[in-house]
Amino acid sequence: MSQYDIVVMGAGHNGLVAAAYMAKAGKKVLVLERKPHYGGGVSTRELLHPGFWHDEHSNLHIMIQGNPMLREDELGLLSKFGLEYIYPDLIHVSIWDDGTVIRSYKDLDKTCEELARVCSPKDADAYRRFVEMSQTALPMLVSGLYSPPFPMGAFVAMMDQSDEGRFLLDLMQRTALDIVDAYFDSELLKLHIVRMVTENLQMPDELGTGMGAFVMPGIVHTYGCSMPKGGSGQLSHALVRAIEHFGGEVRCNAEVKRVIVSGGKATGLELVDGETFMARDGVIGAIHPHVLRKFVAETPEPVLARAERVTQSTFSINLTHMTLKERLKLKVGNDCNAMMTELMDFYTVRDMCLEYDKLRRGEVSERLIAGGDNTIFDPSRAPEGAGVFYGVNFAPYDLYPGGPASWEERKMEVADKALAQYRKFYSNLTDDNITGRLVRSPVDHERDSPASFVRGDIHGCAPFFYQSAGHRPTPDLGNLRVPGIEGLYLVGPFMHPGGGVFGAGRATAIQMMDDMGIDYDKVCGGPV
Repeated sequence: MSQYDIVVMGAGHNGLVAAAYMAKAGKKVLVLERKPHYGGGVSTRELLHPGFWHDEHSNLHIMIQGNPMLREDELGLLSKFGLEYIYPDLIHVSIWDDGTVIRSYKDLDKTCEELARVCSPKDADAYRRFVEMSQTALPMLVSGLYSPPFPMGAFVAMMDQSDEGRFLLDLMQRTALDIVDAYFDSELLKLHIVRMVTENLQMPDELGTGMGAFVMPGIVHTYGCSMPKGGSGQLSHALVRAIEHFGGEVRCNAEVKRVIVSGGKATGLELVDGETFMARDGVIGAIHPHVLRKFVAETPEPVLARAERVTQSTFSINLTHMTLKERLKLKVGNDCNAMMTELMDFYTVRDMCLEYDKLRRGEVSERLIAGGDNTIFDPSRAPEGAGVFYGVNFAPYDLYPGGPASWEERKMEVADKALAQYRKFYSNLTDDNITGRLVRSPVDHERDSPASFVRGDIHGCAPFFYQSAGHRPTPDLGNLRVPGIEGLYLVGPFMHPGGGVFGAGRATAIQMMDDMGIDYDKVCGGPV
């Protein structure tokens, strides 16, 4: 038995963020990770050949750019622990198979010039007003993204006190299509915005996705769109360096069996081999609500029942990693490469929605793809002149026919169809240029992280309004604690503010410090 102040189950980026803050607060912290490497969904590894570095899950870091963890460098990740971000001016591009291109730059003026040329001057002016509205609302929205959420009732009551708040409440309960239809005429511009929103595993016509359509343009034109130099996993490496600098430990190949509960209090973690690690002050767990019973059976039954009813995202992804002999070439020219590259052969919103409808029925649409070569912006990811391909194809977890179990035999067939679609846009994505390929299905994602990516949902759970703010993932668990289990705190993509790379473990650390009487501002205002 080993004694610590805080023990953490799971070394995904959220768990590492929470651990780093608590270690900076002077606590003796231990992070335990089931896999032989840390990072969870934020890891970069040589999956196919030496020297080719692939992002296993997350590829771009957008929402984390508004987090004070980076903006104010609270942990020293940028100034002391080696984290470096690449920020290109061209942040988002939509490319159609007829050669039409819409480019979004970080610079709003440049973007509006593009939209006036490709869409219309009217839509360009509408987009400018739309982004400016989004940027005006950002300070209020961002302030709540990286801190413990308000209780839902208090949040709604607060928002209902002003015209601005009521406007945002309205957005939160509408669909992304409602929003773009209200502001824009051009079908291509609507597709450009909505496809970006659906990268969050959101259907374009699902209630509650309107906020994404409103916030994302404001975010990317304010903070940009980026990836860490060396790969997504460099964020995790920097966090581990910070934890160790502050006196904490990260241990891999350490699979947790259960949270140890004594007298209604979480007092440690037990591994599958029986080894135990005790915690004086608290336990942090990356535990999806669907598996809370497995790890903390002492949780009150009503809490568990509600946790097991949490709604997962409607779809997942079939992800293709490839190594390339030579760097990828777009048919429209590599000056169109952006951090986010959407590849489309549909020209109306109706046609696009018909493809998303297939996902609801358990079918895969090879037309719903995105991705490209990560070496375009970061040549360090592969040997000189070579490429690393990261390709997303939206796909259902519950595949029809055959269900999830049929993914193992069908994932290559699905990937082949997506590859044929990619070849409409890339001139050298040929068999002789592809030197290796690895395909990971929704079931593979679940297998890779069974305590977080339930049903292949790499964003934790669905981002619907009823699973947002203090109700994410449930009203019981939304305050980052587990009722009936004192000292047990939660982190993960299924917690506020949602899936993706947010650095959301900061909110858990703030809540813990508040409960323990630690002044967060003093901790983060001091030297690293």
